[in-house]
Formats: sequence, C-alpha cells, structure tokens
Amino acid sequence: MYKTEFTLDINGEKRTVYARNADTLLFVLREELGLTGAKPGCLNGDCGACTIDVDGDSMKSCLMLAIEAMDKKITTVEGLKNAPIQMQFIEKFAFQCGYCTPGFIMNCNSLIQKYPHADDVVIKDWLESNICRCTGYKEIEEAIKAVLSSAQTPH
Repeated sequence: MYKTEFTLDINGEKRTVYARNADTLLFVLREELGLTGAKPGCLNGDCGACTIDVDGDSMKSCLMLAIEAMDKKITTVEGLKNAPIQMQFIEKFAFQCGYCTPGFIMNCNSLIQKYPHADDVVIKDWLESNICRCTGYKEIEEAIKAVLSSAQTPH
C-alpha cells in the first residue's frame, strides 16, 4: 500500500503524517496522530461527531481527505484548551453519553467565532448539522447563549 508523506498544521503544531491519498482526515487524525476527539459516527457527513475546524470553518473530517488539508490550519477539540464553550458545556450539562460532544463543541465554537451576535434562528440552524441521540438540544443552546452573552457583557 503506497503512502505519501506530508505535513499538516494541527492545533498550532506542524505534524508529519504518512497516509494513502484516499485516507480521510478523520482516519489520519485518529489513527496516525492519536487525536481521538473527532469521533467516527455515520462516516458520510450526517451526524457531525467528527466536526473539526479547518481555516476557521466547521468541517466534518469524514468528508475531507487528509491530503486536502495540506496548507490549511486545523483545530481539533484537543486544540481548544478550555475554550469558553467547553466550560459552558460543563456548566449547563450539555451532554449525556458524550460521544457527540466534541463535534458539537467544535461546531458551536465556530458559530460563536463567526456570529458573535447570533440569534435563536442562527443557533438552531447551526445545530442542525450535528446529531445527539441521547439528549435534547436545550442545554447546548443554553451553553452557546451563555458564551455569547458573556462576550457582549463588559468585564
């Protein structure tokens, strides 16, 4: 099996990987780099469990080839390092089994970065890209709103 050597910028660090041209970014993150925060779920882009950030945009890593990620800045949940949305997920109990949580956190983090004044319609629209089978989305919405309101409150 032929593998190509290339470098990825992941969580602010240059990492050399060896992957087949057909390997997804999700596979390389998990199997080559040991970054297991992005979870395999549906493997066809429907569930959002594998969501990461690529150049400031939410991306389902099961839909992107690893080789396509060259020259892009990738952030996984491991790279957030106690971001406000992570703290609010804990504070608002916005998870149950936790399998989908990293993907939700990454998607919510991108939402907050892109739309710091997001309203209910925008929040609900963004949450449609991820699926949780254990809980409702109320606590996740509350976590997003808490981050958005604290960003708008003068400190």
